[in-house]
Amino acid sequence: MQTLAPDLQAYRRFFPALNQEQSFIFFDNPGGTQVPSAVLDAMTAYLTRANANTGGAFTTSRRTDALIAEARAAVADFLNADSDEIIFGANMTTLTFAISRALGQAFQPGDEILVTTLDHDANIAPWLALRERGVVVQMADIDPATCTLNMDDLHSKLSPRTRLIAVGYASNAVGTINDLPTIIEWARQIGALVFVDAVQYAPHGPIDVRALDCDFLVCSAYKFFGPHLGILYGKRPLLGQLAAYKVRPAPDTPPDKFETGTLNHEGIAGLLGALNYLATLGGDHADLYPDAYPTWTGRRRALKLAMYAIRDYERELVTYLLSNLSGIDGLRILGLTHPKDLPRRVPTVACVSSRYTPREMACELAEQGIFTWDGHYYALALMERLGLGEQGALRIGLAHYNTPAEVDRLVRLLSELHETATTS
Repeated sequence: MQTLAPDLQAYRRFFPALNQEQSFIFFDNPGGTQVPSAVLDAMTAYLTRANANTGGAFTTSRRTDALIAEARAAVADFLNADSDEIIFGANMTTLTFAISRALGQAFQPGDEILVTTLDHDANIAPWLALRERGVVVQMADIDPATCTLNMDDLHSKLSPRTRLIAVGYASNAVGTINDLPTIIEWARQIGALVFVDAVQYAPHGPIDVRALDCDFLVCSAYKFFGPHLGILYGKRPLLGQLAAYKVRPAPDTPPDKFETGTLNHEGIAGLLGALNYLATLGGDHADLYPDAYPTWTGRRRALKLAMYAIRDYERELVTYLLSNLSGIDGLRILGLTHPKDLPRRVPTVACVSSRYTPREMACELAEQGIFTWDGHYYALALMERLGLGEQGALRIGLAHYNTPAEVDRLVRLLSELHETATTS
């Protein structure tokens, strides 16, 4: 298989936000990516040609029904699932609370759930809420030096009472990719379910829920170049068994029974636009990955090839970023930094300074048009474990539309900032 990374800089032209008069640099991507014009076009087309509620006898309602079905099929292609296993919602957090509440009806006092220190609080708080039912929530620790899960600790906290493991695919704070195959295998050995938060992995690599054999997986469209919308995958038998909180006229079958009220139709249209953009990118690079998914065809294969191309481009870019940041005196990178560890991380980099607070660095960068996040980004357990508290860290998140030149500008400003602090 081709190992040289493709150069994706030409795809910047599809993102209107990258072509403003003022040249902004978007390194705030873990909090939400920019959108290609295909998303804007799809949302506009929906609102002008199909804006109606579902289930009607008239043209615009039928167009809305068809749109939702097509978007659901596209997400199924993206995740390698079936369409009726895909549920749309307001956001990942809302969907996770809905599933935790539904699952909680079957849990008994003394049953156990295992969460991790590395996770976003949206994959911790919904499970903590089940303590009111007598459920015991355990938390797997990390290795603070590498910001990776302590797998021995995780394994030691599994028991015959463990009913569910809630774990992230990749950390939203420090980029660590977790060893899901091992965790899921351990869950199978004790009959536990696995709920995967893939919000931070979805923009950076291919997801195959069939190969993973996870029971549930959530992601967010606005993290992979779409509008603000949450997505839940669940295995069909599980979705069918769970009791949903819904209005009485809503269907009793998935996915509809979990989609409370009227959906964000224009957002779903934009999601379809984002996936069509990614499928085009994948088709453009099919010759680089001739051995990948050889039995797959059409959009399902194109979407996987897109994520291969994005992954390979971003690995080179984050290597460049890490090597340059490491040369700044007074700046410490959290988590994995060695080139051999790149397959174990997404291009989300958190760092702290001995001379500036994360907010001070973010403000200095923002004044120069470089957008980064500071704080805990809802990774409360991780920041507390690292002793960083509410102040947190500076987070730099790359996407496939970022460039080496943008990295150069970021590093130059951070270097100048720290050199000034040294001489003052």
